[in-house]
Amino acid sequence: MNHILGIDVGASGIKGGVVDISTGEYIQKRIRLEMPAESTTENAGNVIAEIARHFNYSGVIGVGFPSVIKNGKVLTAANLDKSWVGCPIETFLGRKTGNRIIALNDADAAGLAEMRFGEGKNVKGTVILITIGTGLGTAVFTDGHLLRNSELGHIFLKSGMDAEKFAADSARQREDLTWRKWGKRFNEYLEQIEMLLQPQLILLGGGASKEFSEYKDRITIQTPVIPAKLLNNAGIIGAAVYAHESL
Repeated sequence: MNHILGIDVGASGIKGGVVDISTGEYIQKRIRLEMPAESTTENAGNVIAEIARHFNYSGVIGVGFPSVIKNGKVLTAANLDKSWVGCPIETFLGRKTGNRIIALNDADAAGLAEMRFGEGKNVKGTVILITIGTGLGTAVFTDGHLLRNSELGHIFLKSGMDAEKFAADSARQREDLTWRKWGKRFNEYLEQIEMLLQPQLILLGGGASKEFSEYKDRITIQTPVIPAKLLNNAGIIGAAVYAHESL
């Protein structure tokens, strides 16, 4: 199968598109539906099934999900309803959609896309993708190999705060910070990432990556930091690629 449906689940919305996994391009226009206010397994599962029906799709579906996922099971739900914790997501969504489901962490999905088709392609050494949105997602690669389920958005900074609560885009919105003030916070987070992993390159994805010009002068670490090429499409593309490679 060269055309696979990828679905990217976020705290505010769920996006899907059918991807040509040889090129990383959509074969049809993608769709985005709102995440229900109560993001329970049942409610969110219904939206995911609606996306599959929209494309009249019958093959395997790759799902990028904002959680640690091990052995097909959701282990965390920092930004979704707690009913997801412990859910056998591949089995559950398989029943909802009637399709085989292959799920992975959403940031890992975005990272895979960026390493195959974006700014990370052919980069040696350690590359880190950071998705900046409601939370801080991370994907870590060494010579193109993924370290699954890295949760570096939850490291503690010098202030003692969880990085996600301090430097995610949701913190900027909640505290009504300017991009420059928020950028200083985000740089503090990047300093910790640089110290711990000494990456070759840091890529920024998620909604806040589109505003990089507004805060890039606040980024002072030595590691090159650039926006990801695929931006908000990366999660969909990477989920499809992962499903294909897992078959």
